[in-house]
Amino acid sequence: MRIPRFYFPDHLAPGARVALPQAAAHHAVRVLRLGENDLVRLFNGDGCEYRARIVRIDKQAVVVLIESAAPLSCESPLNVLLVQGISSGERMDYTLQKSVELGVGAIQPIQAERSVVKLSGERMQKRMQHWQSVVASACEQSGRNVVPEVRPVSGLMECLGQASGVGHQASGGELRIHLSPDAELSLRDLEKPLGPVLLAAGPEGGFSDHEHAALKQCGYIAVKLGPRILRTETAALAALAALQILWGDY
Repeated sequence: MRIPRFYFPDHLAPGARVALPQAAAHHAVRVLRLGENDLVRLFNGDGCEYRARIVRIDKQAVVVLIESAAPLSCESPLNVLLVQGISSGERMDYTLQKSVELGVGAIQPIQAERSVVKLSGERMQKRMQHWQSVVASACEQSGRNVVPEVRPVSGLMECLGQASGVGHQASGGELRIHLSPDAELSLRDLEKPLGPVLLAAGPEGGFSDHEHAALKQCGYIAVKLGPRILRTETAALAALAALQILWGDY
Protein backbone atom coordinates (compact mmCIF):
# COMPACT_ATOMS: atom_id res chain seq x y z
CA MET A 1 0.00 0.00 0.00
CA ARG A 2 1.34 3.42 -0.96
CA ILE A 3 1.92 5.87 1.85
CA PRO A 4 -0.73 8.63 1.66
CA ARG A 5 0.36 12.19 0.80
CA PHE A 6 -1.10 15.37 2.27
CA TYR A 7 -0.52 19.06 1.65
CA PHE A 8 0.50 20.99 4.76
CA PRO A 9 0.49 24.78 4.16
CA ASP A 10 3.10 25.72 6.76
CA HIS A 11 6.71 25.13 7.83
CA LEU A 12 7.84 21.52 8.20
CA ALA A 13 11.06 20.15 9.71
CA PRO A 14 12.31 16.78 10.99
CA GLY A 15 11.53 16.33 14.67
CA ALA A 16 8.53 18.65 14.65
CA ARG A 17 5.05 17.57 15.70
CA VAL A 18 2.22 19.11 13.69
CA ALA A 19 -1.54 18.68 13.51
CA LEU A 20 -2.87 17.80 10.08
CA PRO A 21 -5.25 20.31 8.48
CA GLN A 22 -8.89 19.48 9.14
CA ALA A 23 -9.64 18.15 5.65
CA ALA A 24 -6.47 16.02 5.61
CA ALA A 25 -7.18 14.70 9.11
CA HIS A 26 -10.72 13.71 8.14
CA HIS A 27 -9.50 11.95 4.99
CA ALA A 28 -6.73 10.14 6.85
CA VAL A 29 -8.92 8.79 9.64
CA ARG A 30 -12.43 8.57 8.20
CA VAL A 31 -11.66 7.62 4.60
CA LEU A 32 -8.27 5.87 4.67
CA ARG A 33 -8.82 4.45 8.18
CA LEU A 34 -5.29 5.27 9.27
CA GLY A 35 -4.37 4.81 12.90
CA GLU A 36 -1.60 5.68 15.32
CA ASN A 37 1.88 4.61 14.15
CA ASP A 38 0.82 4.67 10.47
CA LEU A 39 3.06 6.56 8.04
CA VAL A 40 2.07 9.56 5.92
CA ARG A 41 3.96 11.84 3.55
CA LEU A 42 3.65 15.61 3.75
CA PHE A 43 4.70 18.45 1.45
CA ASN A 44 4.37 22.21 1.75
CA GLY A 45 5.58 23.44 -1.63
CA ASP A 46 9.26 23.89 -0.72
CA GLY A 47 10.36 21.04 -3.01
CA CYS A 48 10.83 18.44 -0.26
CA GLU A 49 8.76 15.50 0.83
CA TYR A 50 8.47 14.81 4.56
CA ARG A 51 8.00 11.36 6.00
CA ALA A 52 5.85 11.45 9.14
CA ARG A 53 4.22 9.05 11.59
CA ILE A 54 0.83 9.48 13.26
CA VAL A 55 1.41 9.75 17.00
CA ARG A 56 -2.00 10.88 18.24
CA ILE A 57 -5.61 10.76 17.12
CA ASP A 58 -8.40 12.33 19.12
CA LYS A 59 -11.49 14.46 18.56
CA GLN A 60 -9.43 17.64 18.39
CA ALA A 61 -6.58 16.69 16.07
CA VAL A 62 -4.52 14.16 14.18
CA VAL A 63 -0.91 14.81 15.23
CA VAL A 64 2.09 13.51 13.30
CA LEU A 65 5.81 13.44 14.05
CA ILE A 66 8.06 14.47 11.15
CA GLU A 67 10.75 11.80 10.90
CA SER A 68 12.74 12.85 7.84
CA ALA A 69 12.85 15.16 4.83
CA ALA A 70 14.14 14.54 1.33
CA PRO A 71 14.34 16.79 -1.74
CA LEU A 72 12.17 15.14 -4.35
CA SER A 73 11.33 16.77 -7.66
CA CYS A 74 9.11 15.62 -10.48
CA GLU A 75 8.92 19.07 -12.06
CA SER A 76 8.97 19.36 -15.82
CA PRO A 77 12.00 20.99 -17.47
CA LEU A 78 9.43 22.96 -19.48
CA ASN A 79 8.22 25.99 -17.51
CA VAL A 80 4.67 26.73 -18.68
CA LEU A 81 2.42 29.58 -17.56
CA LEU A 82 -1.18 28.79 -18.51
CA VAL A 83 -3.16 31.95 -19.28
CA GLN A 84 -6.64 30.43 -18.99
CA GLY A 85 -9.96 32.08 -19.79
CA ILE A 86 -12.25 31.47 -16.83
CA SER A 87 -14.89 28.85 -17.50
CA SER A 88 -17.91 27.93 -15.42
CA GLY A 89 -18.01 25.64 -12.37
CA GLU A 90 -16.46 22.23 -12.69
CA ARG A 91 -14.96 23.00 -16.10
CA MET A 92 -12.44 25.40 -14.56
CA ASP A 93 -11.73 23.00 -11.69
CA TYR A 94 -11.07 20.22 -14.21
CA THR A 95 -8.69 22.40 -16.24
CA LEU A 96 -6.73 23.41 -13.15
CA GLN A 97 -6.55 19.89 -11.76
CA LYS A 98 -5.38 18.25 -14.96
CA SER A 99 -2.99 21.05 -15.90
CA VAL A 100 -1.21 20.44 -12.58
CA GLU A 101 -0.97 16.74 -13.41
CA LEU A 102 0.49 17.71 -16.79
CA GLY A 103 3.23 19.78 -15.16
CA VAL A 104 2.07 23.39 -15.52
CA GLY A 105 4.25 25.90 -13.65
CA ALA A 106 1.61 28.54 -12.83
CA ILE A 107 -1.92 29.52 -13.84
CA GLN A 108 -3.15 33.00 -14.70
CA PRO A 109 -6.98 33.06 -14.78
CA ILE A 110 -8.31 35.77 -17.08
CA GLN A 111 -11.72 37.29 -17.72
CA ALA A 112 -12.13 37.61 -21.48
CA GLU A 113 -14.82 39.31 -23.56
CA ARG A 114 -16.69 36.03 -24.06
CA SER A 115 -16.25 34.69 -20.53
CA VAL A 116 -19.55 33.32 -19.20
CA VAL A 117 -18.41 33.73 -15.60
CA LYS A 118 -17.72 37.26 -14.33
CA LEU A 119 -16.02 37.49 -10.93
CA SER A 120 -15.44 40.39 -8.57
CA GLY A 121 -15.13 41.24 -4.87
CA GLU A 122 -15.72 38.56 -2.27
CA ARG A 123 -16.92 36.04 -4.84
CA MET A 124 -13.63 36.36 -6.68
CA GLN A 125 -11.62 35.89 -3.48
CA LYS A 126 -13.57 32.76 -2.55
CA ARG A 127 -13.10 31.33 -6.03
CA MET A 128 -9.37 32.05 -5.89
CA GLN A 129 -9.07 30.20 -2.58
CA HIS A 130 -11.04 27.30 -4.03
CA TRP A 131 -8.84 27.11 -7.12
CA GLN A 132 -5.64 27.10 -5.06
CA SER A 133 -7.12 24.26 -3.00
CA VAL A 134 -7.87 22.33 -6.21
CA VAL A 135 -4.25 22.81 -7.28
CA ALA A 136 -2.90 21.62 -3.91
CA SER A 137 -5.11 18.52 -4.05
CA ALA A 138 -3.86 17.77 -7.55
CA CYS A 139 -0.29 17.96 -6.22
CA GLU A 140 -1.20 15.44 -3.51
CA GLN A 141 -2.44 13.01 -6.14
CA SER A 142 0.28 13.54 -8.75
CA GLY A 143 3.31 13.50 -6.45
CA ARG A 144 4.39 17.10 -7.04
CA ASN A 145 6.17 18.83 -4.18
CA VAL A 146 6.06 22.30 -5.75
CA VAL A 147 2.57 23.83 -5.72
CA PRO A 148 1.82 25.93 -8.83
CA GLU A 149 0.58 29.44 -8.08
CA VAL A 150 -2.90 30.48 -9.14
CA ARG A 151 -2.35 34.16 -9.87
CA PRO A 152 -4.95 36.85 -9.14
CA VAL A 153 -7.76 37.05 -11.69
CA SER A 154 -7.07 39.63 -14.39
CA GLY A 155 -8.70 40.93 -17.54
CA LEU A 156 -6.92 39.83 -20.70
CA MET A 157 -5.97 43.36 -21.72
CA GLU A 158 -4.68 44.11 -18.22
CA CYS A 159 -2.75 40.85 -18.29
CA LEU A 160 -1.15 41.69 -21.63
CA GLY A 161 -0.15 45.13 -20.38
CA GLN A 162 1.73 43.89 -17.33
CA ALA A 163 5.49 44.25 -17.39
CA SER A 164 6.03 41.03 -15.47
CA GLY A 165 4.91 37.57 -16.53
CA VAL A 166 2.72 38.12 -19.56
CA GLY A 167 3.34 41.57 -20.95
CA HIS A 168 5.38 43.15 -23.74
CA GLN A 169 7.27 41.41 -26.48
CA ALA A 170 8.75 37.98 -25.92
CA SER A 171 12.45 37.91 -25.06
CA GLY A 172 15.14 35.63 -23.67
CA GLY A 173 13.94 32.53 -25.50
CA GLU A 174 10.38 32.87 -24.20
CA LEU A 175 7.67 31.33 -26.41
CA ARG A 176 4.16 32.80 -26.40
CA ILE A 177 1.35 30.90 -28.05
CA HIS A 178 -2.43 31.14 -28.05
CA LEU A 179 -4.87 28.52 -29.20
CA SER A 180 -7.03 29.25 -32.24
CA PRO A 181 -8.92 26.74 -34.44
CA ASP A 182 -8.35 29.09 -37.41
CA ALA A 183 -4.56 29.22 -37.03
CA GLU A 184 -2.30 28.05 -39.83
CA LEU A 185 0.51 26.75 -37.62
CA SER A 186 0.61 23.74 -35.30
CA LEU A 187 2.93 23.16 -32.35
CA ARG A 188 5.15 20.98 -34.55
CA ASP A 189 5.88 24.00 -36.73
CA LEU A 190 7.49 25.91 -33.84
CA GLU A 191 11.10 25.75 -32.70
CA LYS A 192 11.93 24.41 -29.25
CA PRO A 193 11.80 27.28 -26.75
CA LEU A 194 14.94 28.24 -24.84
CA GLY A 195 12.92 29.77 -21.99
CA PRO A 196 9.41 29.71 -20.50
CA VAL A 197 6.26 29.02 -22.49
CA LEU A 198 3.19 31.23 -22.11
CA LEU A 199 0.11 29.33 -23.28
CA ALA A 200 -3.14 31.30 -23.67
CA ALA A 201 -6.47 29.46 -23.96
CA GLY A 202 -9.83 31.19 -24.28
CA PRO A 203 -13.09 30.71 -22.34
CA GLU A 204 -16.19 28.85 -23.61
CA GLY A 205 -16.70 31.20 -26.57
CA GLY A 206 -13.01 31.50 -27.38
CA PHE A 207 -11.11 34.75 -27.80
CA SER A 208 -12.76 37.57 -29.76
CA ASP A 209 -11.20 38.99 -32.94
CA HIS A 210 -10.10 42.01 -30.91
CA GLU A 211 -8.41 39.76 -28.34
CA HIS A 212 -6.71 37.67 -31.04
CA ALA A 213 -5.27 40.88 -32.48
CA ALA A 214 -4.08 42.05 -29.05
CA LEU A 215 -2.43 38.70 -28.37
CA LYS A 216 -0.64 38.83 -31.72
CA GLN A 217 0.57 42.36 -31.00
CA CYS A 218 2.04 41.14 -27.69
CA GLY A 219 4.05 38.41 -29.37
CA TYR A 220 1.66 35.45 -29.09
CA ILE A 221 1.71 33.00 -32.01
CA ALA A 222 -1.65 31.48 -33.00
CA VAL A 223 -1.57 27.66 -33.15
CA LYS A 224 -4.19 25.02 -33.82
CA LEU A 225 -4.53 21.55 -32.30
CA GLY A 226 -5.92 19.80 -35.35
CA PRO A 227 -9.07 20.04 -37.46
CA ARG A 228 -11.53 19.64 -34.59
CA ILE A 229 -12.75 22.42 -32.30
CA LEU A 230 -12.04 21.56 -28.68
CA ARG A 231 -13.97 22.66 -25.61
CA THR A 232 -12.29 25.13 -23.28
CA GLU A 233 -11.61 22.48 -20.61
CA THR A 234 -10.01 20.23 -23.25
CA ALA A 235 -7.99 22.66 -25.37
CA ALA A 236 -5.39 23.77 -22.81
CA LEU A 237 -4.89 20.21 -21.56
CA ALA A 238 -4.35 18.84 -25.06
CA ALA A 239 -1.83 21.61 -25.70
CA LEU A 240 -0.01 20.95 -22.42
CA ALA A 241 0.26 17.24 -23.19
CA ALA A 242 1.59 18.01 -26.67
CA LEU A 243 4.11 20.51 -25.28
CA GLN A 244 5.40 17.93 -22.80
CA ILE A 245 5.77 15.36 -25.57
CA LEU A 246 7.58 17.78 -27.88
CA TRP A 247 9.87 19.58 -25.42
CA GLY A 248 9.15 18.39 -21.86
CA ASP A 249 9.56 15.15 -19.94
CA TYR A 250 7.20 12.74 -21.71
